[in-house]
Amino acid sequence: MMKDKAKGMVMASFVADSLALGVHWVYNTHVIDRKFGRVEHLEKPLGKSYHGTKDAGDFTHYGDQTLVLLESVAECSGFDLIRFSQNWRSLFKSYTGYFDNATKETLENFAAGSGPEASGSGSTDLAGASRIAPIVYTYREDLETMIAASRAQTAMSHNNPLVVESAEFFARVLWHVLRGNTPTEAMERVCGEELKEDTMGEWVDAGVKSTDVDTRSAIASFGQACEIEMAFPSMVHLIAKYENDLKTSLMENVMAGGDSASRGMLTGMVLGAHLGYGAIPETWLSELNKAGRITGLLDMT
Repeated sequence: MMKDKAKGMVMASFVADSLALGVHWVYNTHVIDRKFGRVEHLEKPLGKSYHGTKDAGDFTHYGDQTLVLLESVAECSGFDLIRFSQNWRSLFKSYTGYFDNATKETLENFAAGSGPEASGSGSTDLAGASRIAPIVYTYREDLETMIAASRAQTAMSHNNPLVVESAEFFARVLWHVLRGNTPTEAMERVCGEELKEDTMGEWVDAGVKSTDVDTRSAIASFGQACEIEMAFPSMVHLIAKYENDLKTSLMENVMAGGDSASRGMLTGMVLGAHLGYGAIPETWLSELNKAGRITGLLDMT
């Protein structure tokens, strides 16, 4: 049962990224409505998109990096920061997708001689924590190792204290969800009993209290952008409002615009762990170009 939920956690995270690809970083929701309608399938990005080199069923640069992490833990039978950093750098040697500022700064730090424990940018983007599904899957029976590895992989590219702390937050939440807590119970438990981070607790409280507001309005109020102070409470809203409906949660996330990929990956992660593999629409799985590759790597891990 736990393994099914853990597989659902990983696959839902990847599917969420690919679902967001077509409209990722489109902030004007009227443009989404006009050019895409309701996004119900994995869509090809617009020609002038940040992801113009990608096709329907591909990943954003967030998903591509998460696949590198999954490959590295499968190769090493666990997380190895050196191996992950090597594979991560290899991805970008001939990468035709988008390079965000965190990636550019991290690559510059590596080029200047920094090791992976000191290479991270100062980016406040939540995306650094959105890659952790492969680590949680690998260490689902070992909380302390899961936390340490989640923090280390995040800091390698996003060495901002709150972003690194958020990786631990999600690792702890997923630990409890995989053991039967509801996502909202798990988030409130981690904030109240395990992590005494006042700012994060405030974001969880705000996100949970916003569930009576429609999603576009709630995310517009919190902020659609990548930065953690906007993305975190928006993600909590999506998890708490659609706690038993993964499909609607991920669709509403995309329709809200902005950095829907990082929000979606974390939302999919938590709801996939809660509802299991069967909650992911078959259509999305069949449209996902790397579905077979991911399943094979999970079987190796």
